Amino acid sequence: MMTPNHVLDAKGLACPMPIVKTKKTMNDLEPGQVLEIQATDKGSTADLQAWAKSTTGHEYLGTETEGDVLRHFLRKDGANAVTETTVIPEISLENFKEKVEANETLTILDVRELDEYEEGHISGAIHIPLGEVEQRAGELKKDELIYVICHSGRRSEVAAQTMAKQGFKQLINVVPGMRDWTGKTV
Repeated sequence: MMTPNHVLDAKGLACPMPIVKTKKTMNDLEPGQVLEIQATDKGSTADLQAWAKSTTGHEYLGTETEGDVLRHFLRKDGANAVTETTVIPEISLENFKEKVEANETLTILDVRELDEYEEGHISGAIHIPLGEVEQRAGELKKDELIYVICHSGRRSEVAAQTMAKQGFKQLINVVPGMRDWTGKTV
């Protein structure tokens, strides 16, 4: 059992709120301190792992499960706090929907969890959950224009950051994402 320096209650919150609250809380911690994030959102494990790895230099220490509650542990990093982040261009959901409805040939990467994807996704979207993007990005072409989408625009930004570090040049984050999508889904 790990003893955290601080506990963040994110129970009952859906994506992107656990990450938003974690970012804010991490800013208040001293380097090396451990934060426990208590969450009930099943996607929070992959979200926090990918966020810690891709944008912050913080260390994901693991997750313990107690009933419905996931207890995630992150250590604040101070040693190599200088991390490079690429600015990922964004497209509004309205402009993106126009492209989809005009039947343009688009490469769409949906990085939501499998259950979210199966509830409804844009026809032809490639599904790679955020937690698998780093390993599976090779399934996509690095020189292709790729629209990255998730529920709100937060996970897709993290996924695009991860892919940019792997040499992908044309990534566009769809904001706000499937949460507000009114077009056809399959």
